[in-house]
Amino acid sequence: MILQLLGRRTPSRFLAHYWQKRPLLIRGAVPGFGDLIEPGDLFGLTAGDAVESRLVLRQGARWSLEHGPFARRRFTALPKSRWTLLVQGLNLHLDSADRLLRRFSFIPQARLDDVMVSYAAPGGGVGPHVDSYDVFLLQGRGRRRWRIAPHGEPKARQLLAHAPLKILRNFKPAAEYVLEAGDMLYLPPGWAHDGVAIDWCSTYSIGFRAPARSELMAEFLLRFSERVAQQNRAGRYADPGLKPAAHPAALPGAMVNELATQLGRLRFTRRDMADFLGGWLSEPKPRVVFERPRRPLSAPRFGAAMRARGARLDRGSLMLTSGYGAYINGEACEPSRAGGTRWLQRLADQRALPPGPYGQRLCRLLHDWYLHGWLHIGAPP
Repeated sequence: MILQLLGRRTPSRFLAHYWQKRPLLIRGAVPGFGDLIEPGDLFGLTAGDAVESRLVLRQGARWSLEHGPFARRRFTALPKSRWTLLVQGLNLHLDSADRLLRRFSFIPQARLDDVMVSYAAPGGGVGPHVDSYDVFLLQGRGRRRWRIAPHGEPKARQLLAHAPLKILRNFKPAAEYVLEAGDMLYLPPGWAHDGVAIDWCSTYSIGFRAPARSELMAEFLLRFSERVAQQNRAGRYADPGLKPAAHPAALPGAMVNELATQLGRLRFTRRDMADFLGGWLSEPKPRVVFERPRRPLSAPRFGAAMRARGARLDRGSLMLTSGYGAYINGEACEPSRAGGTRWLQRLADQRALPPGPYGQRLCRLLHDWYLHGWLHIGAPP
């Protein structure tokens, strides 16, 4: 299945020759692929606050952008052409979209983001733009014309003034492709692209998160500073040997020295960094809501059910592992709580556990996750 997805290439070959290097067009990547959701159901999905959706319209040279939720009557009032509905996180709401996302698990899950669907009327699109992350563009119903170009020249980075989206003003395509159902186009970060619907069509974008280095470092230092503050609540700057100030506005050298000394004592370990990344990257998105079981099983009954039927992670759950433990939905878990790393690693990798003779410690831990709605009894649908 992966060989078909990557155009008869192994994951190793794809990653070595294309990943973050150059685009790749794959005809028939998913043979027989159709829409994961009908347009009417997609419109209904955007009526809820839990779904992030946007509507992009173009009239001549003028662009407009609306944010959901949307009432159904909004779609009946739309013109017959030049509009696009974008729905983020489709994998959080559809099992079929979640399965599509998992086809790309040859890439670390710490990088997986979501599946976005773009449903467009003829002529619809969002304009030529550049993404800062890797993306696979899988065509559903209809056809879409993609024009792409390297994005290196400063002039090519200039944006269209007064547009609600980051649309490139001087876009000069270097290649053009028409994608039909099941075709897929991979684009590395920094490649400009412009997709325009030829007829009523849908495109599924499988995106991969790529945090900025400055964002990673700032978030790590913020969380580390909170931990340092908790460990040193009684500590406060003091200067008992203070002398009369000859220049009251001068910054005291002792204060500078004190700060340098305290900062010099800070030490970051690999575990500090792994725990930060595991917790931060596994945090659910703001719109994710977990449904707790209405009639929860007791711990013993849950253990019996799990041994008989297995268990699966909720679509919204994010689970990662490192050599120091497991991380789920922003929380760290010591392997000792589960009786070892074996089953936690399998659950994180495959997002499910089959029926089996699981120990009490693992069942107790997963029962707690079950009560939070992070995990469910039974195999994936």
